[in-house]
Amino acid sequence: KMRKILKLTVSAAVLSFALTACGGSDSGAESSGEIDPMSDKGVGPVSSLTLGELDAALASSGEKLFNEKCSSCHKMEKRYIGPALAGVTQRRTPEWVMNMILNPEGMVQENEAAKKLLMEYSAPMANQSLTEDEARSILEYFRKVDSEQK
Repeated sequence: KMRKILKLTVSAAVLSFALTACGGSDSGAESSGEIDPMSDKGVGPVSSLTLGELDAALASSGEKLFNEKCSSCHKMEKRYIGPALAGVTQRRTPEWVMNMILNPEGMVQENEAAKKLLMEYSAPMANQSLTEDEARSILEYFRKVDSEQK
């Protein structure tokens, strides 16, 4: 009888995980405990950021930094060691993007979206020890790429 109870418990847990992992529940983000990605600011030094018009010079320096520090793991248009980054500004808040750049260790420990990315890609994002200004320029580069795709 104990084996049967254990089998049922394990089966229920596996089914629950499969439904959650595959998006099989239509109960919505609020009831599942997930945070809306467009309100999630992540974990790190950036709690609030107001964006203005696209700054071409800042985006240019961000592109250079991206090519030096990020492109060995990230491509804009395709999966690589890390996720494709084209469209990231439509999927994540600016604060989340900057916190992921500045605090990848804390993000994968405390942020659900970052934890899911780590599980999917199996490689933690390297901390490049960038400054907030450098991370902001990379964010501006992402904004430029995303604005050109519209």
